[in-house]
Amino acid sequence: MNKILVKIITLFFVISTSACSYKPIFSEKEYGFEIEEIILIGEKNINRIVNNKLKFVKSTGEKGKKKYTIEIKSEKKIEIVSKDSKGDPLKFEMSILIEYNILNDGNLLLSSKIEKNNVYNNDSDQFELEQTEDIILKNLSDSASDIIISSIINLDDN
Repeated sequence: MNKILVKIITLFFVISTSACSYKPIFSEKEYGFEIEEIILIGEKNINRIVNNKLKFVKSTGEKGKKKYTIEIKSEKKIEIVSKDSKGDPLKFEMSILIEYNILNDGNLLLSSKIEKNNVYNNDSDQFELEQTEDIILKNLSDSASDIIISSIINLDDN
């Protein structure tokens, strides 16, 4: 009886895990447009993350696709939100601001700003605090990149 039960559970597990077809939304390269050029100004870590995300839709040289140029200006701020009775920081807020322009053949199609922020606790361990800030910066930058790609998709649909 136990052998049959084990086989049924194993079969159920294999069927349930193989039926899932997870695909990241923006990693597919089947867009009706291409990004010919990305011009980056400002905070280098934000720019690196955004550039890596936008590389998925970079120019492949296919004919018939609209070609866009994106100008991105980024900035990061970290401010103290609250302090303890001694005046030491308890909470910080990281904000990123990304201003971007989407151009097609030198014509400005869209100019927009994205502002994202996150409040986080101070950590007595400086290494842990830097790791937390790096993770927050990556998450905020990834989210802003998705918004930029979505705005290009919306432009392309119109």
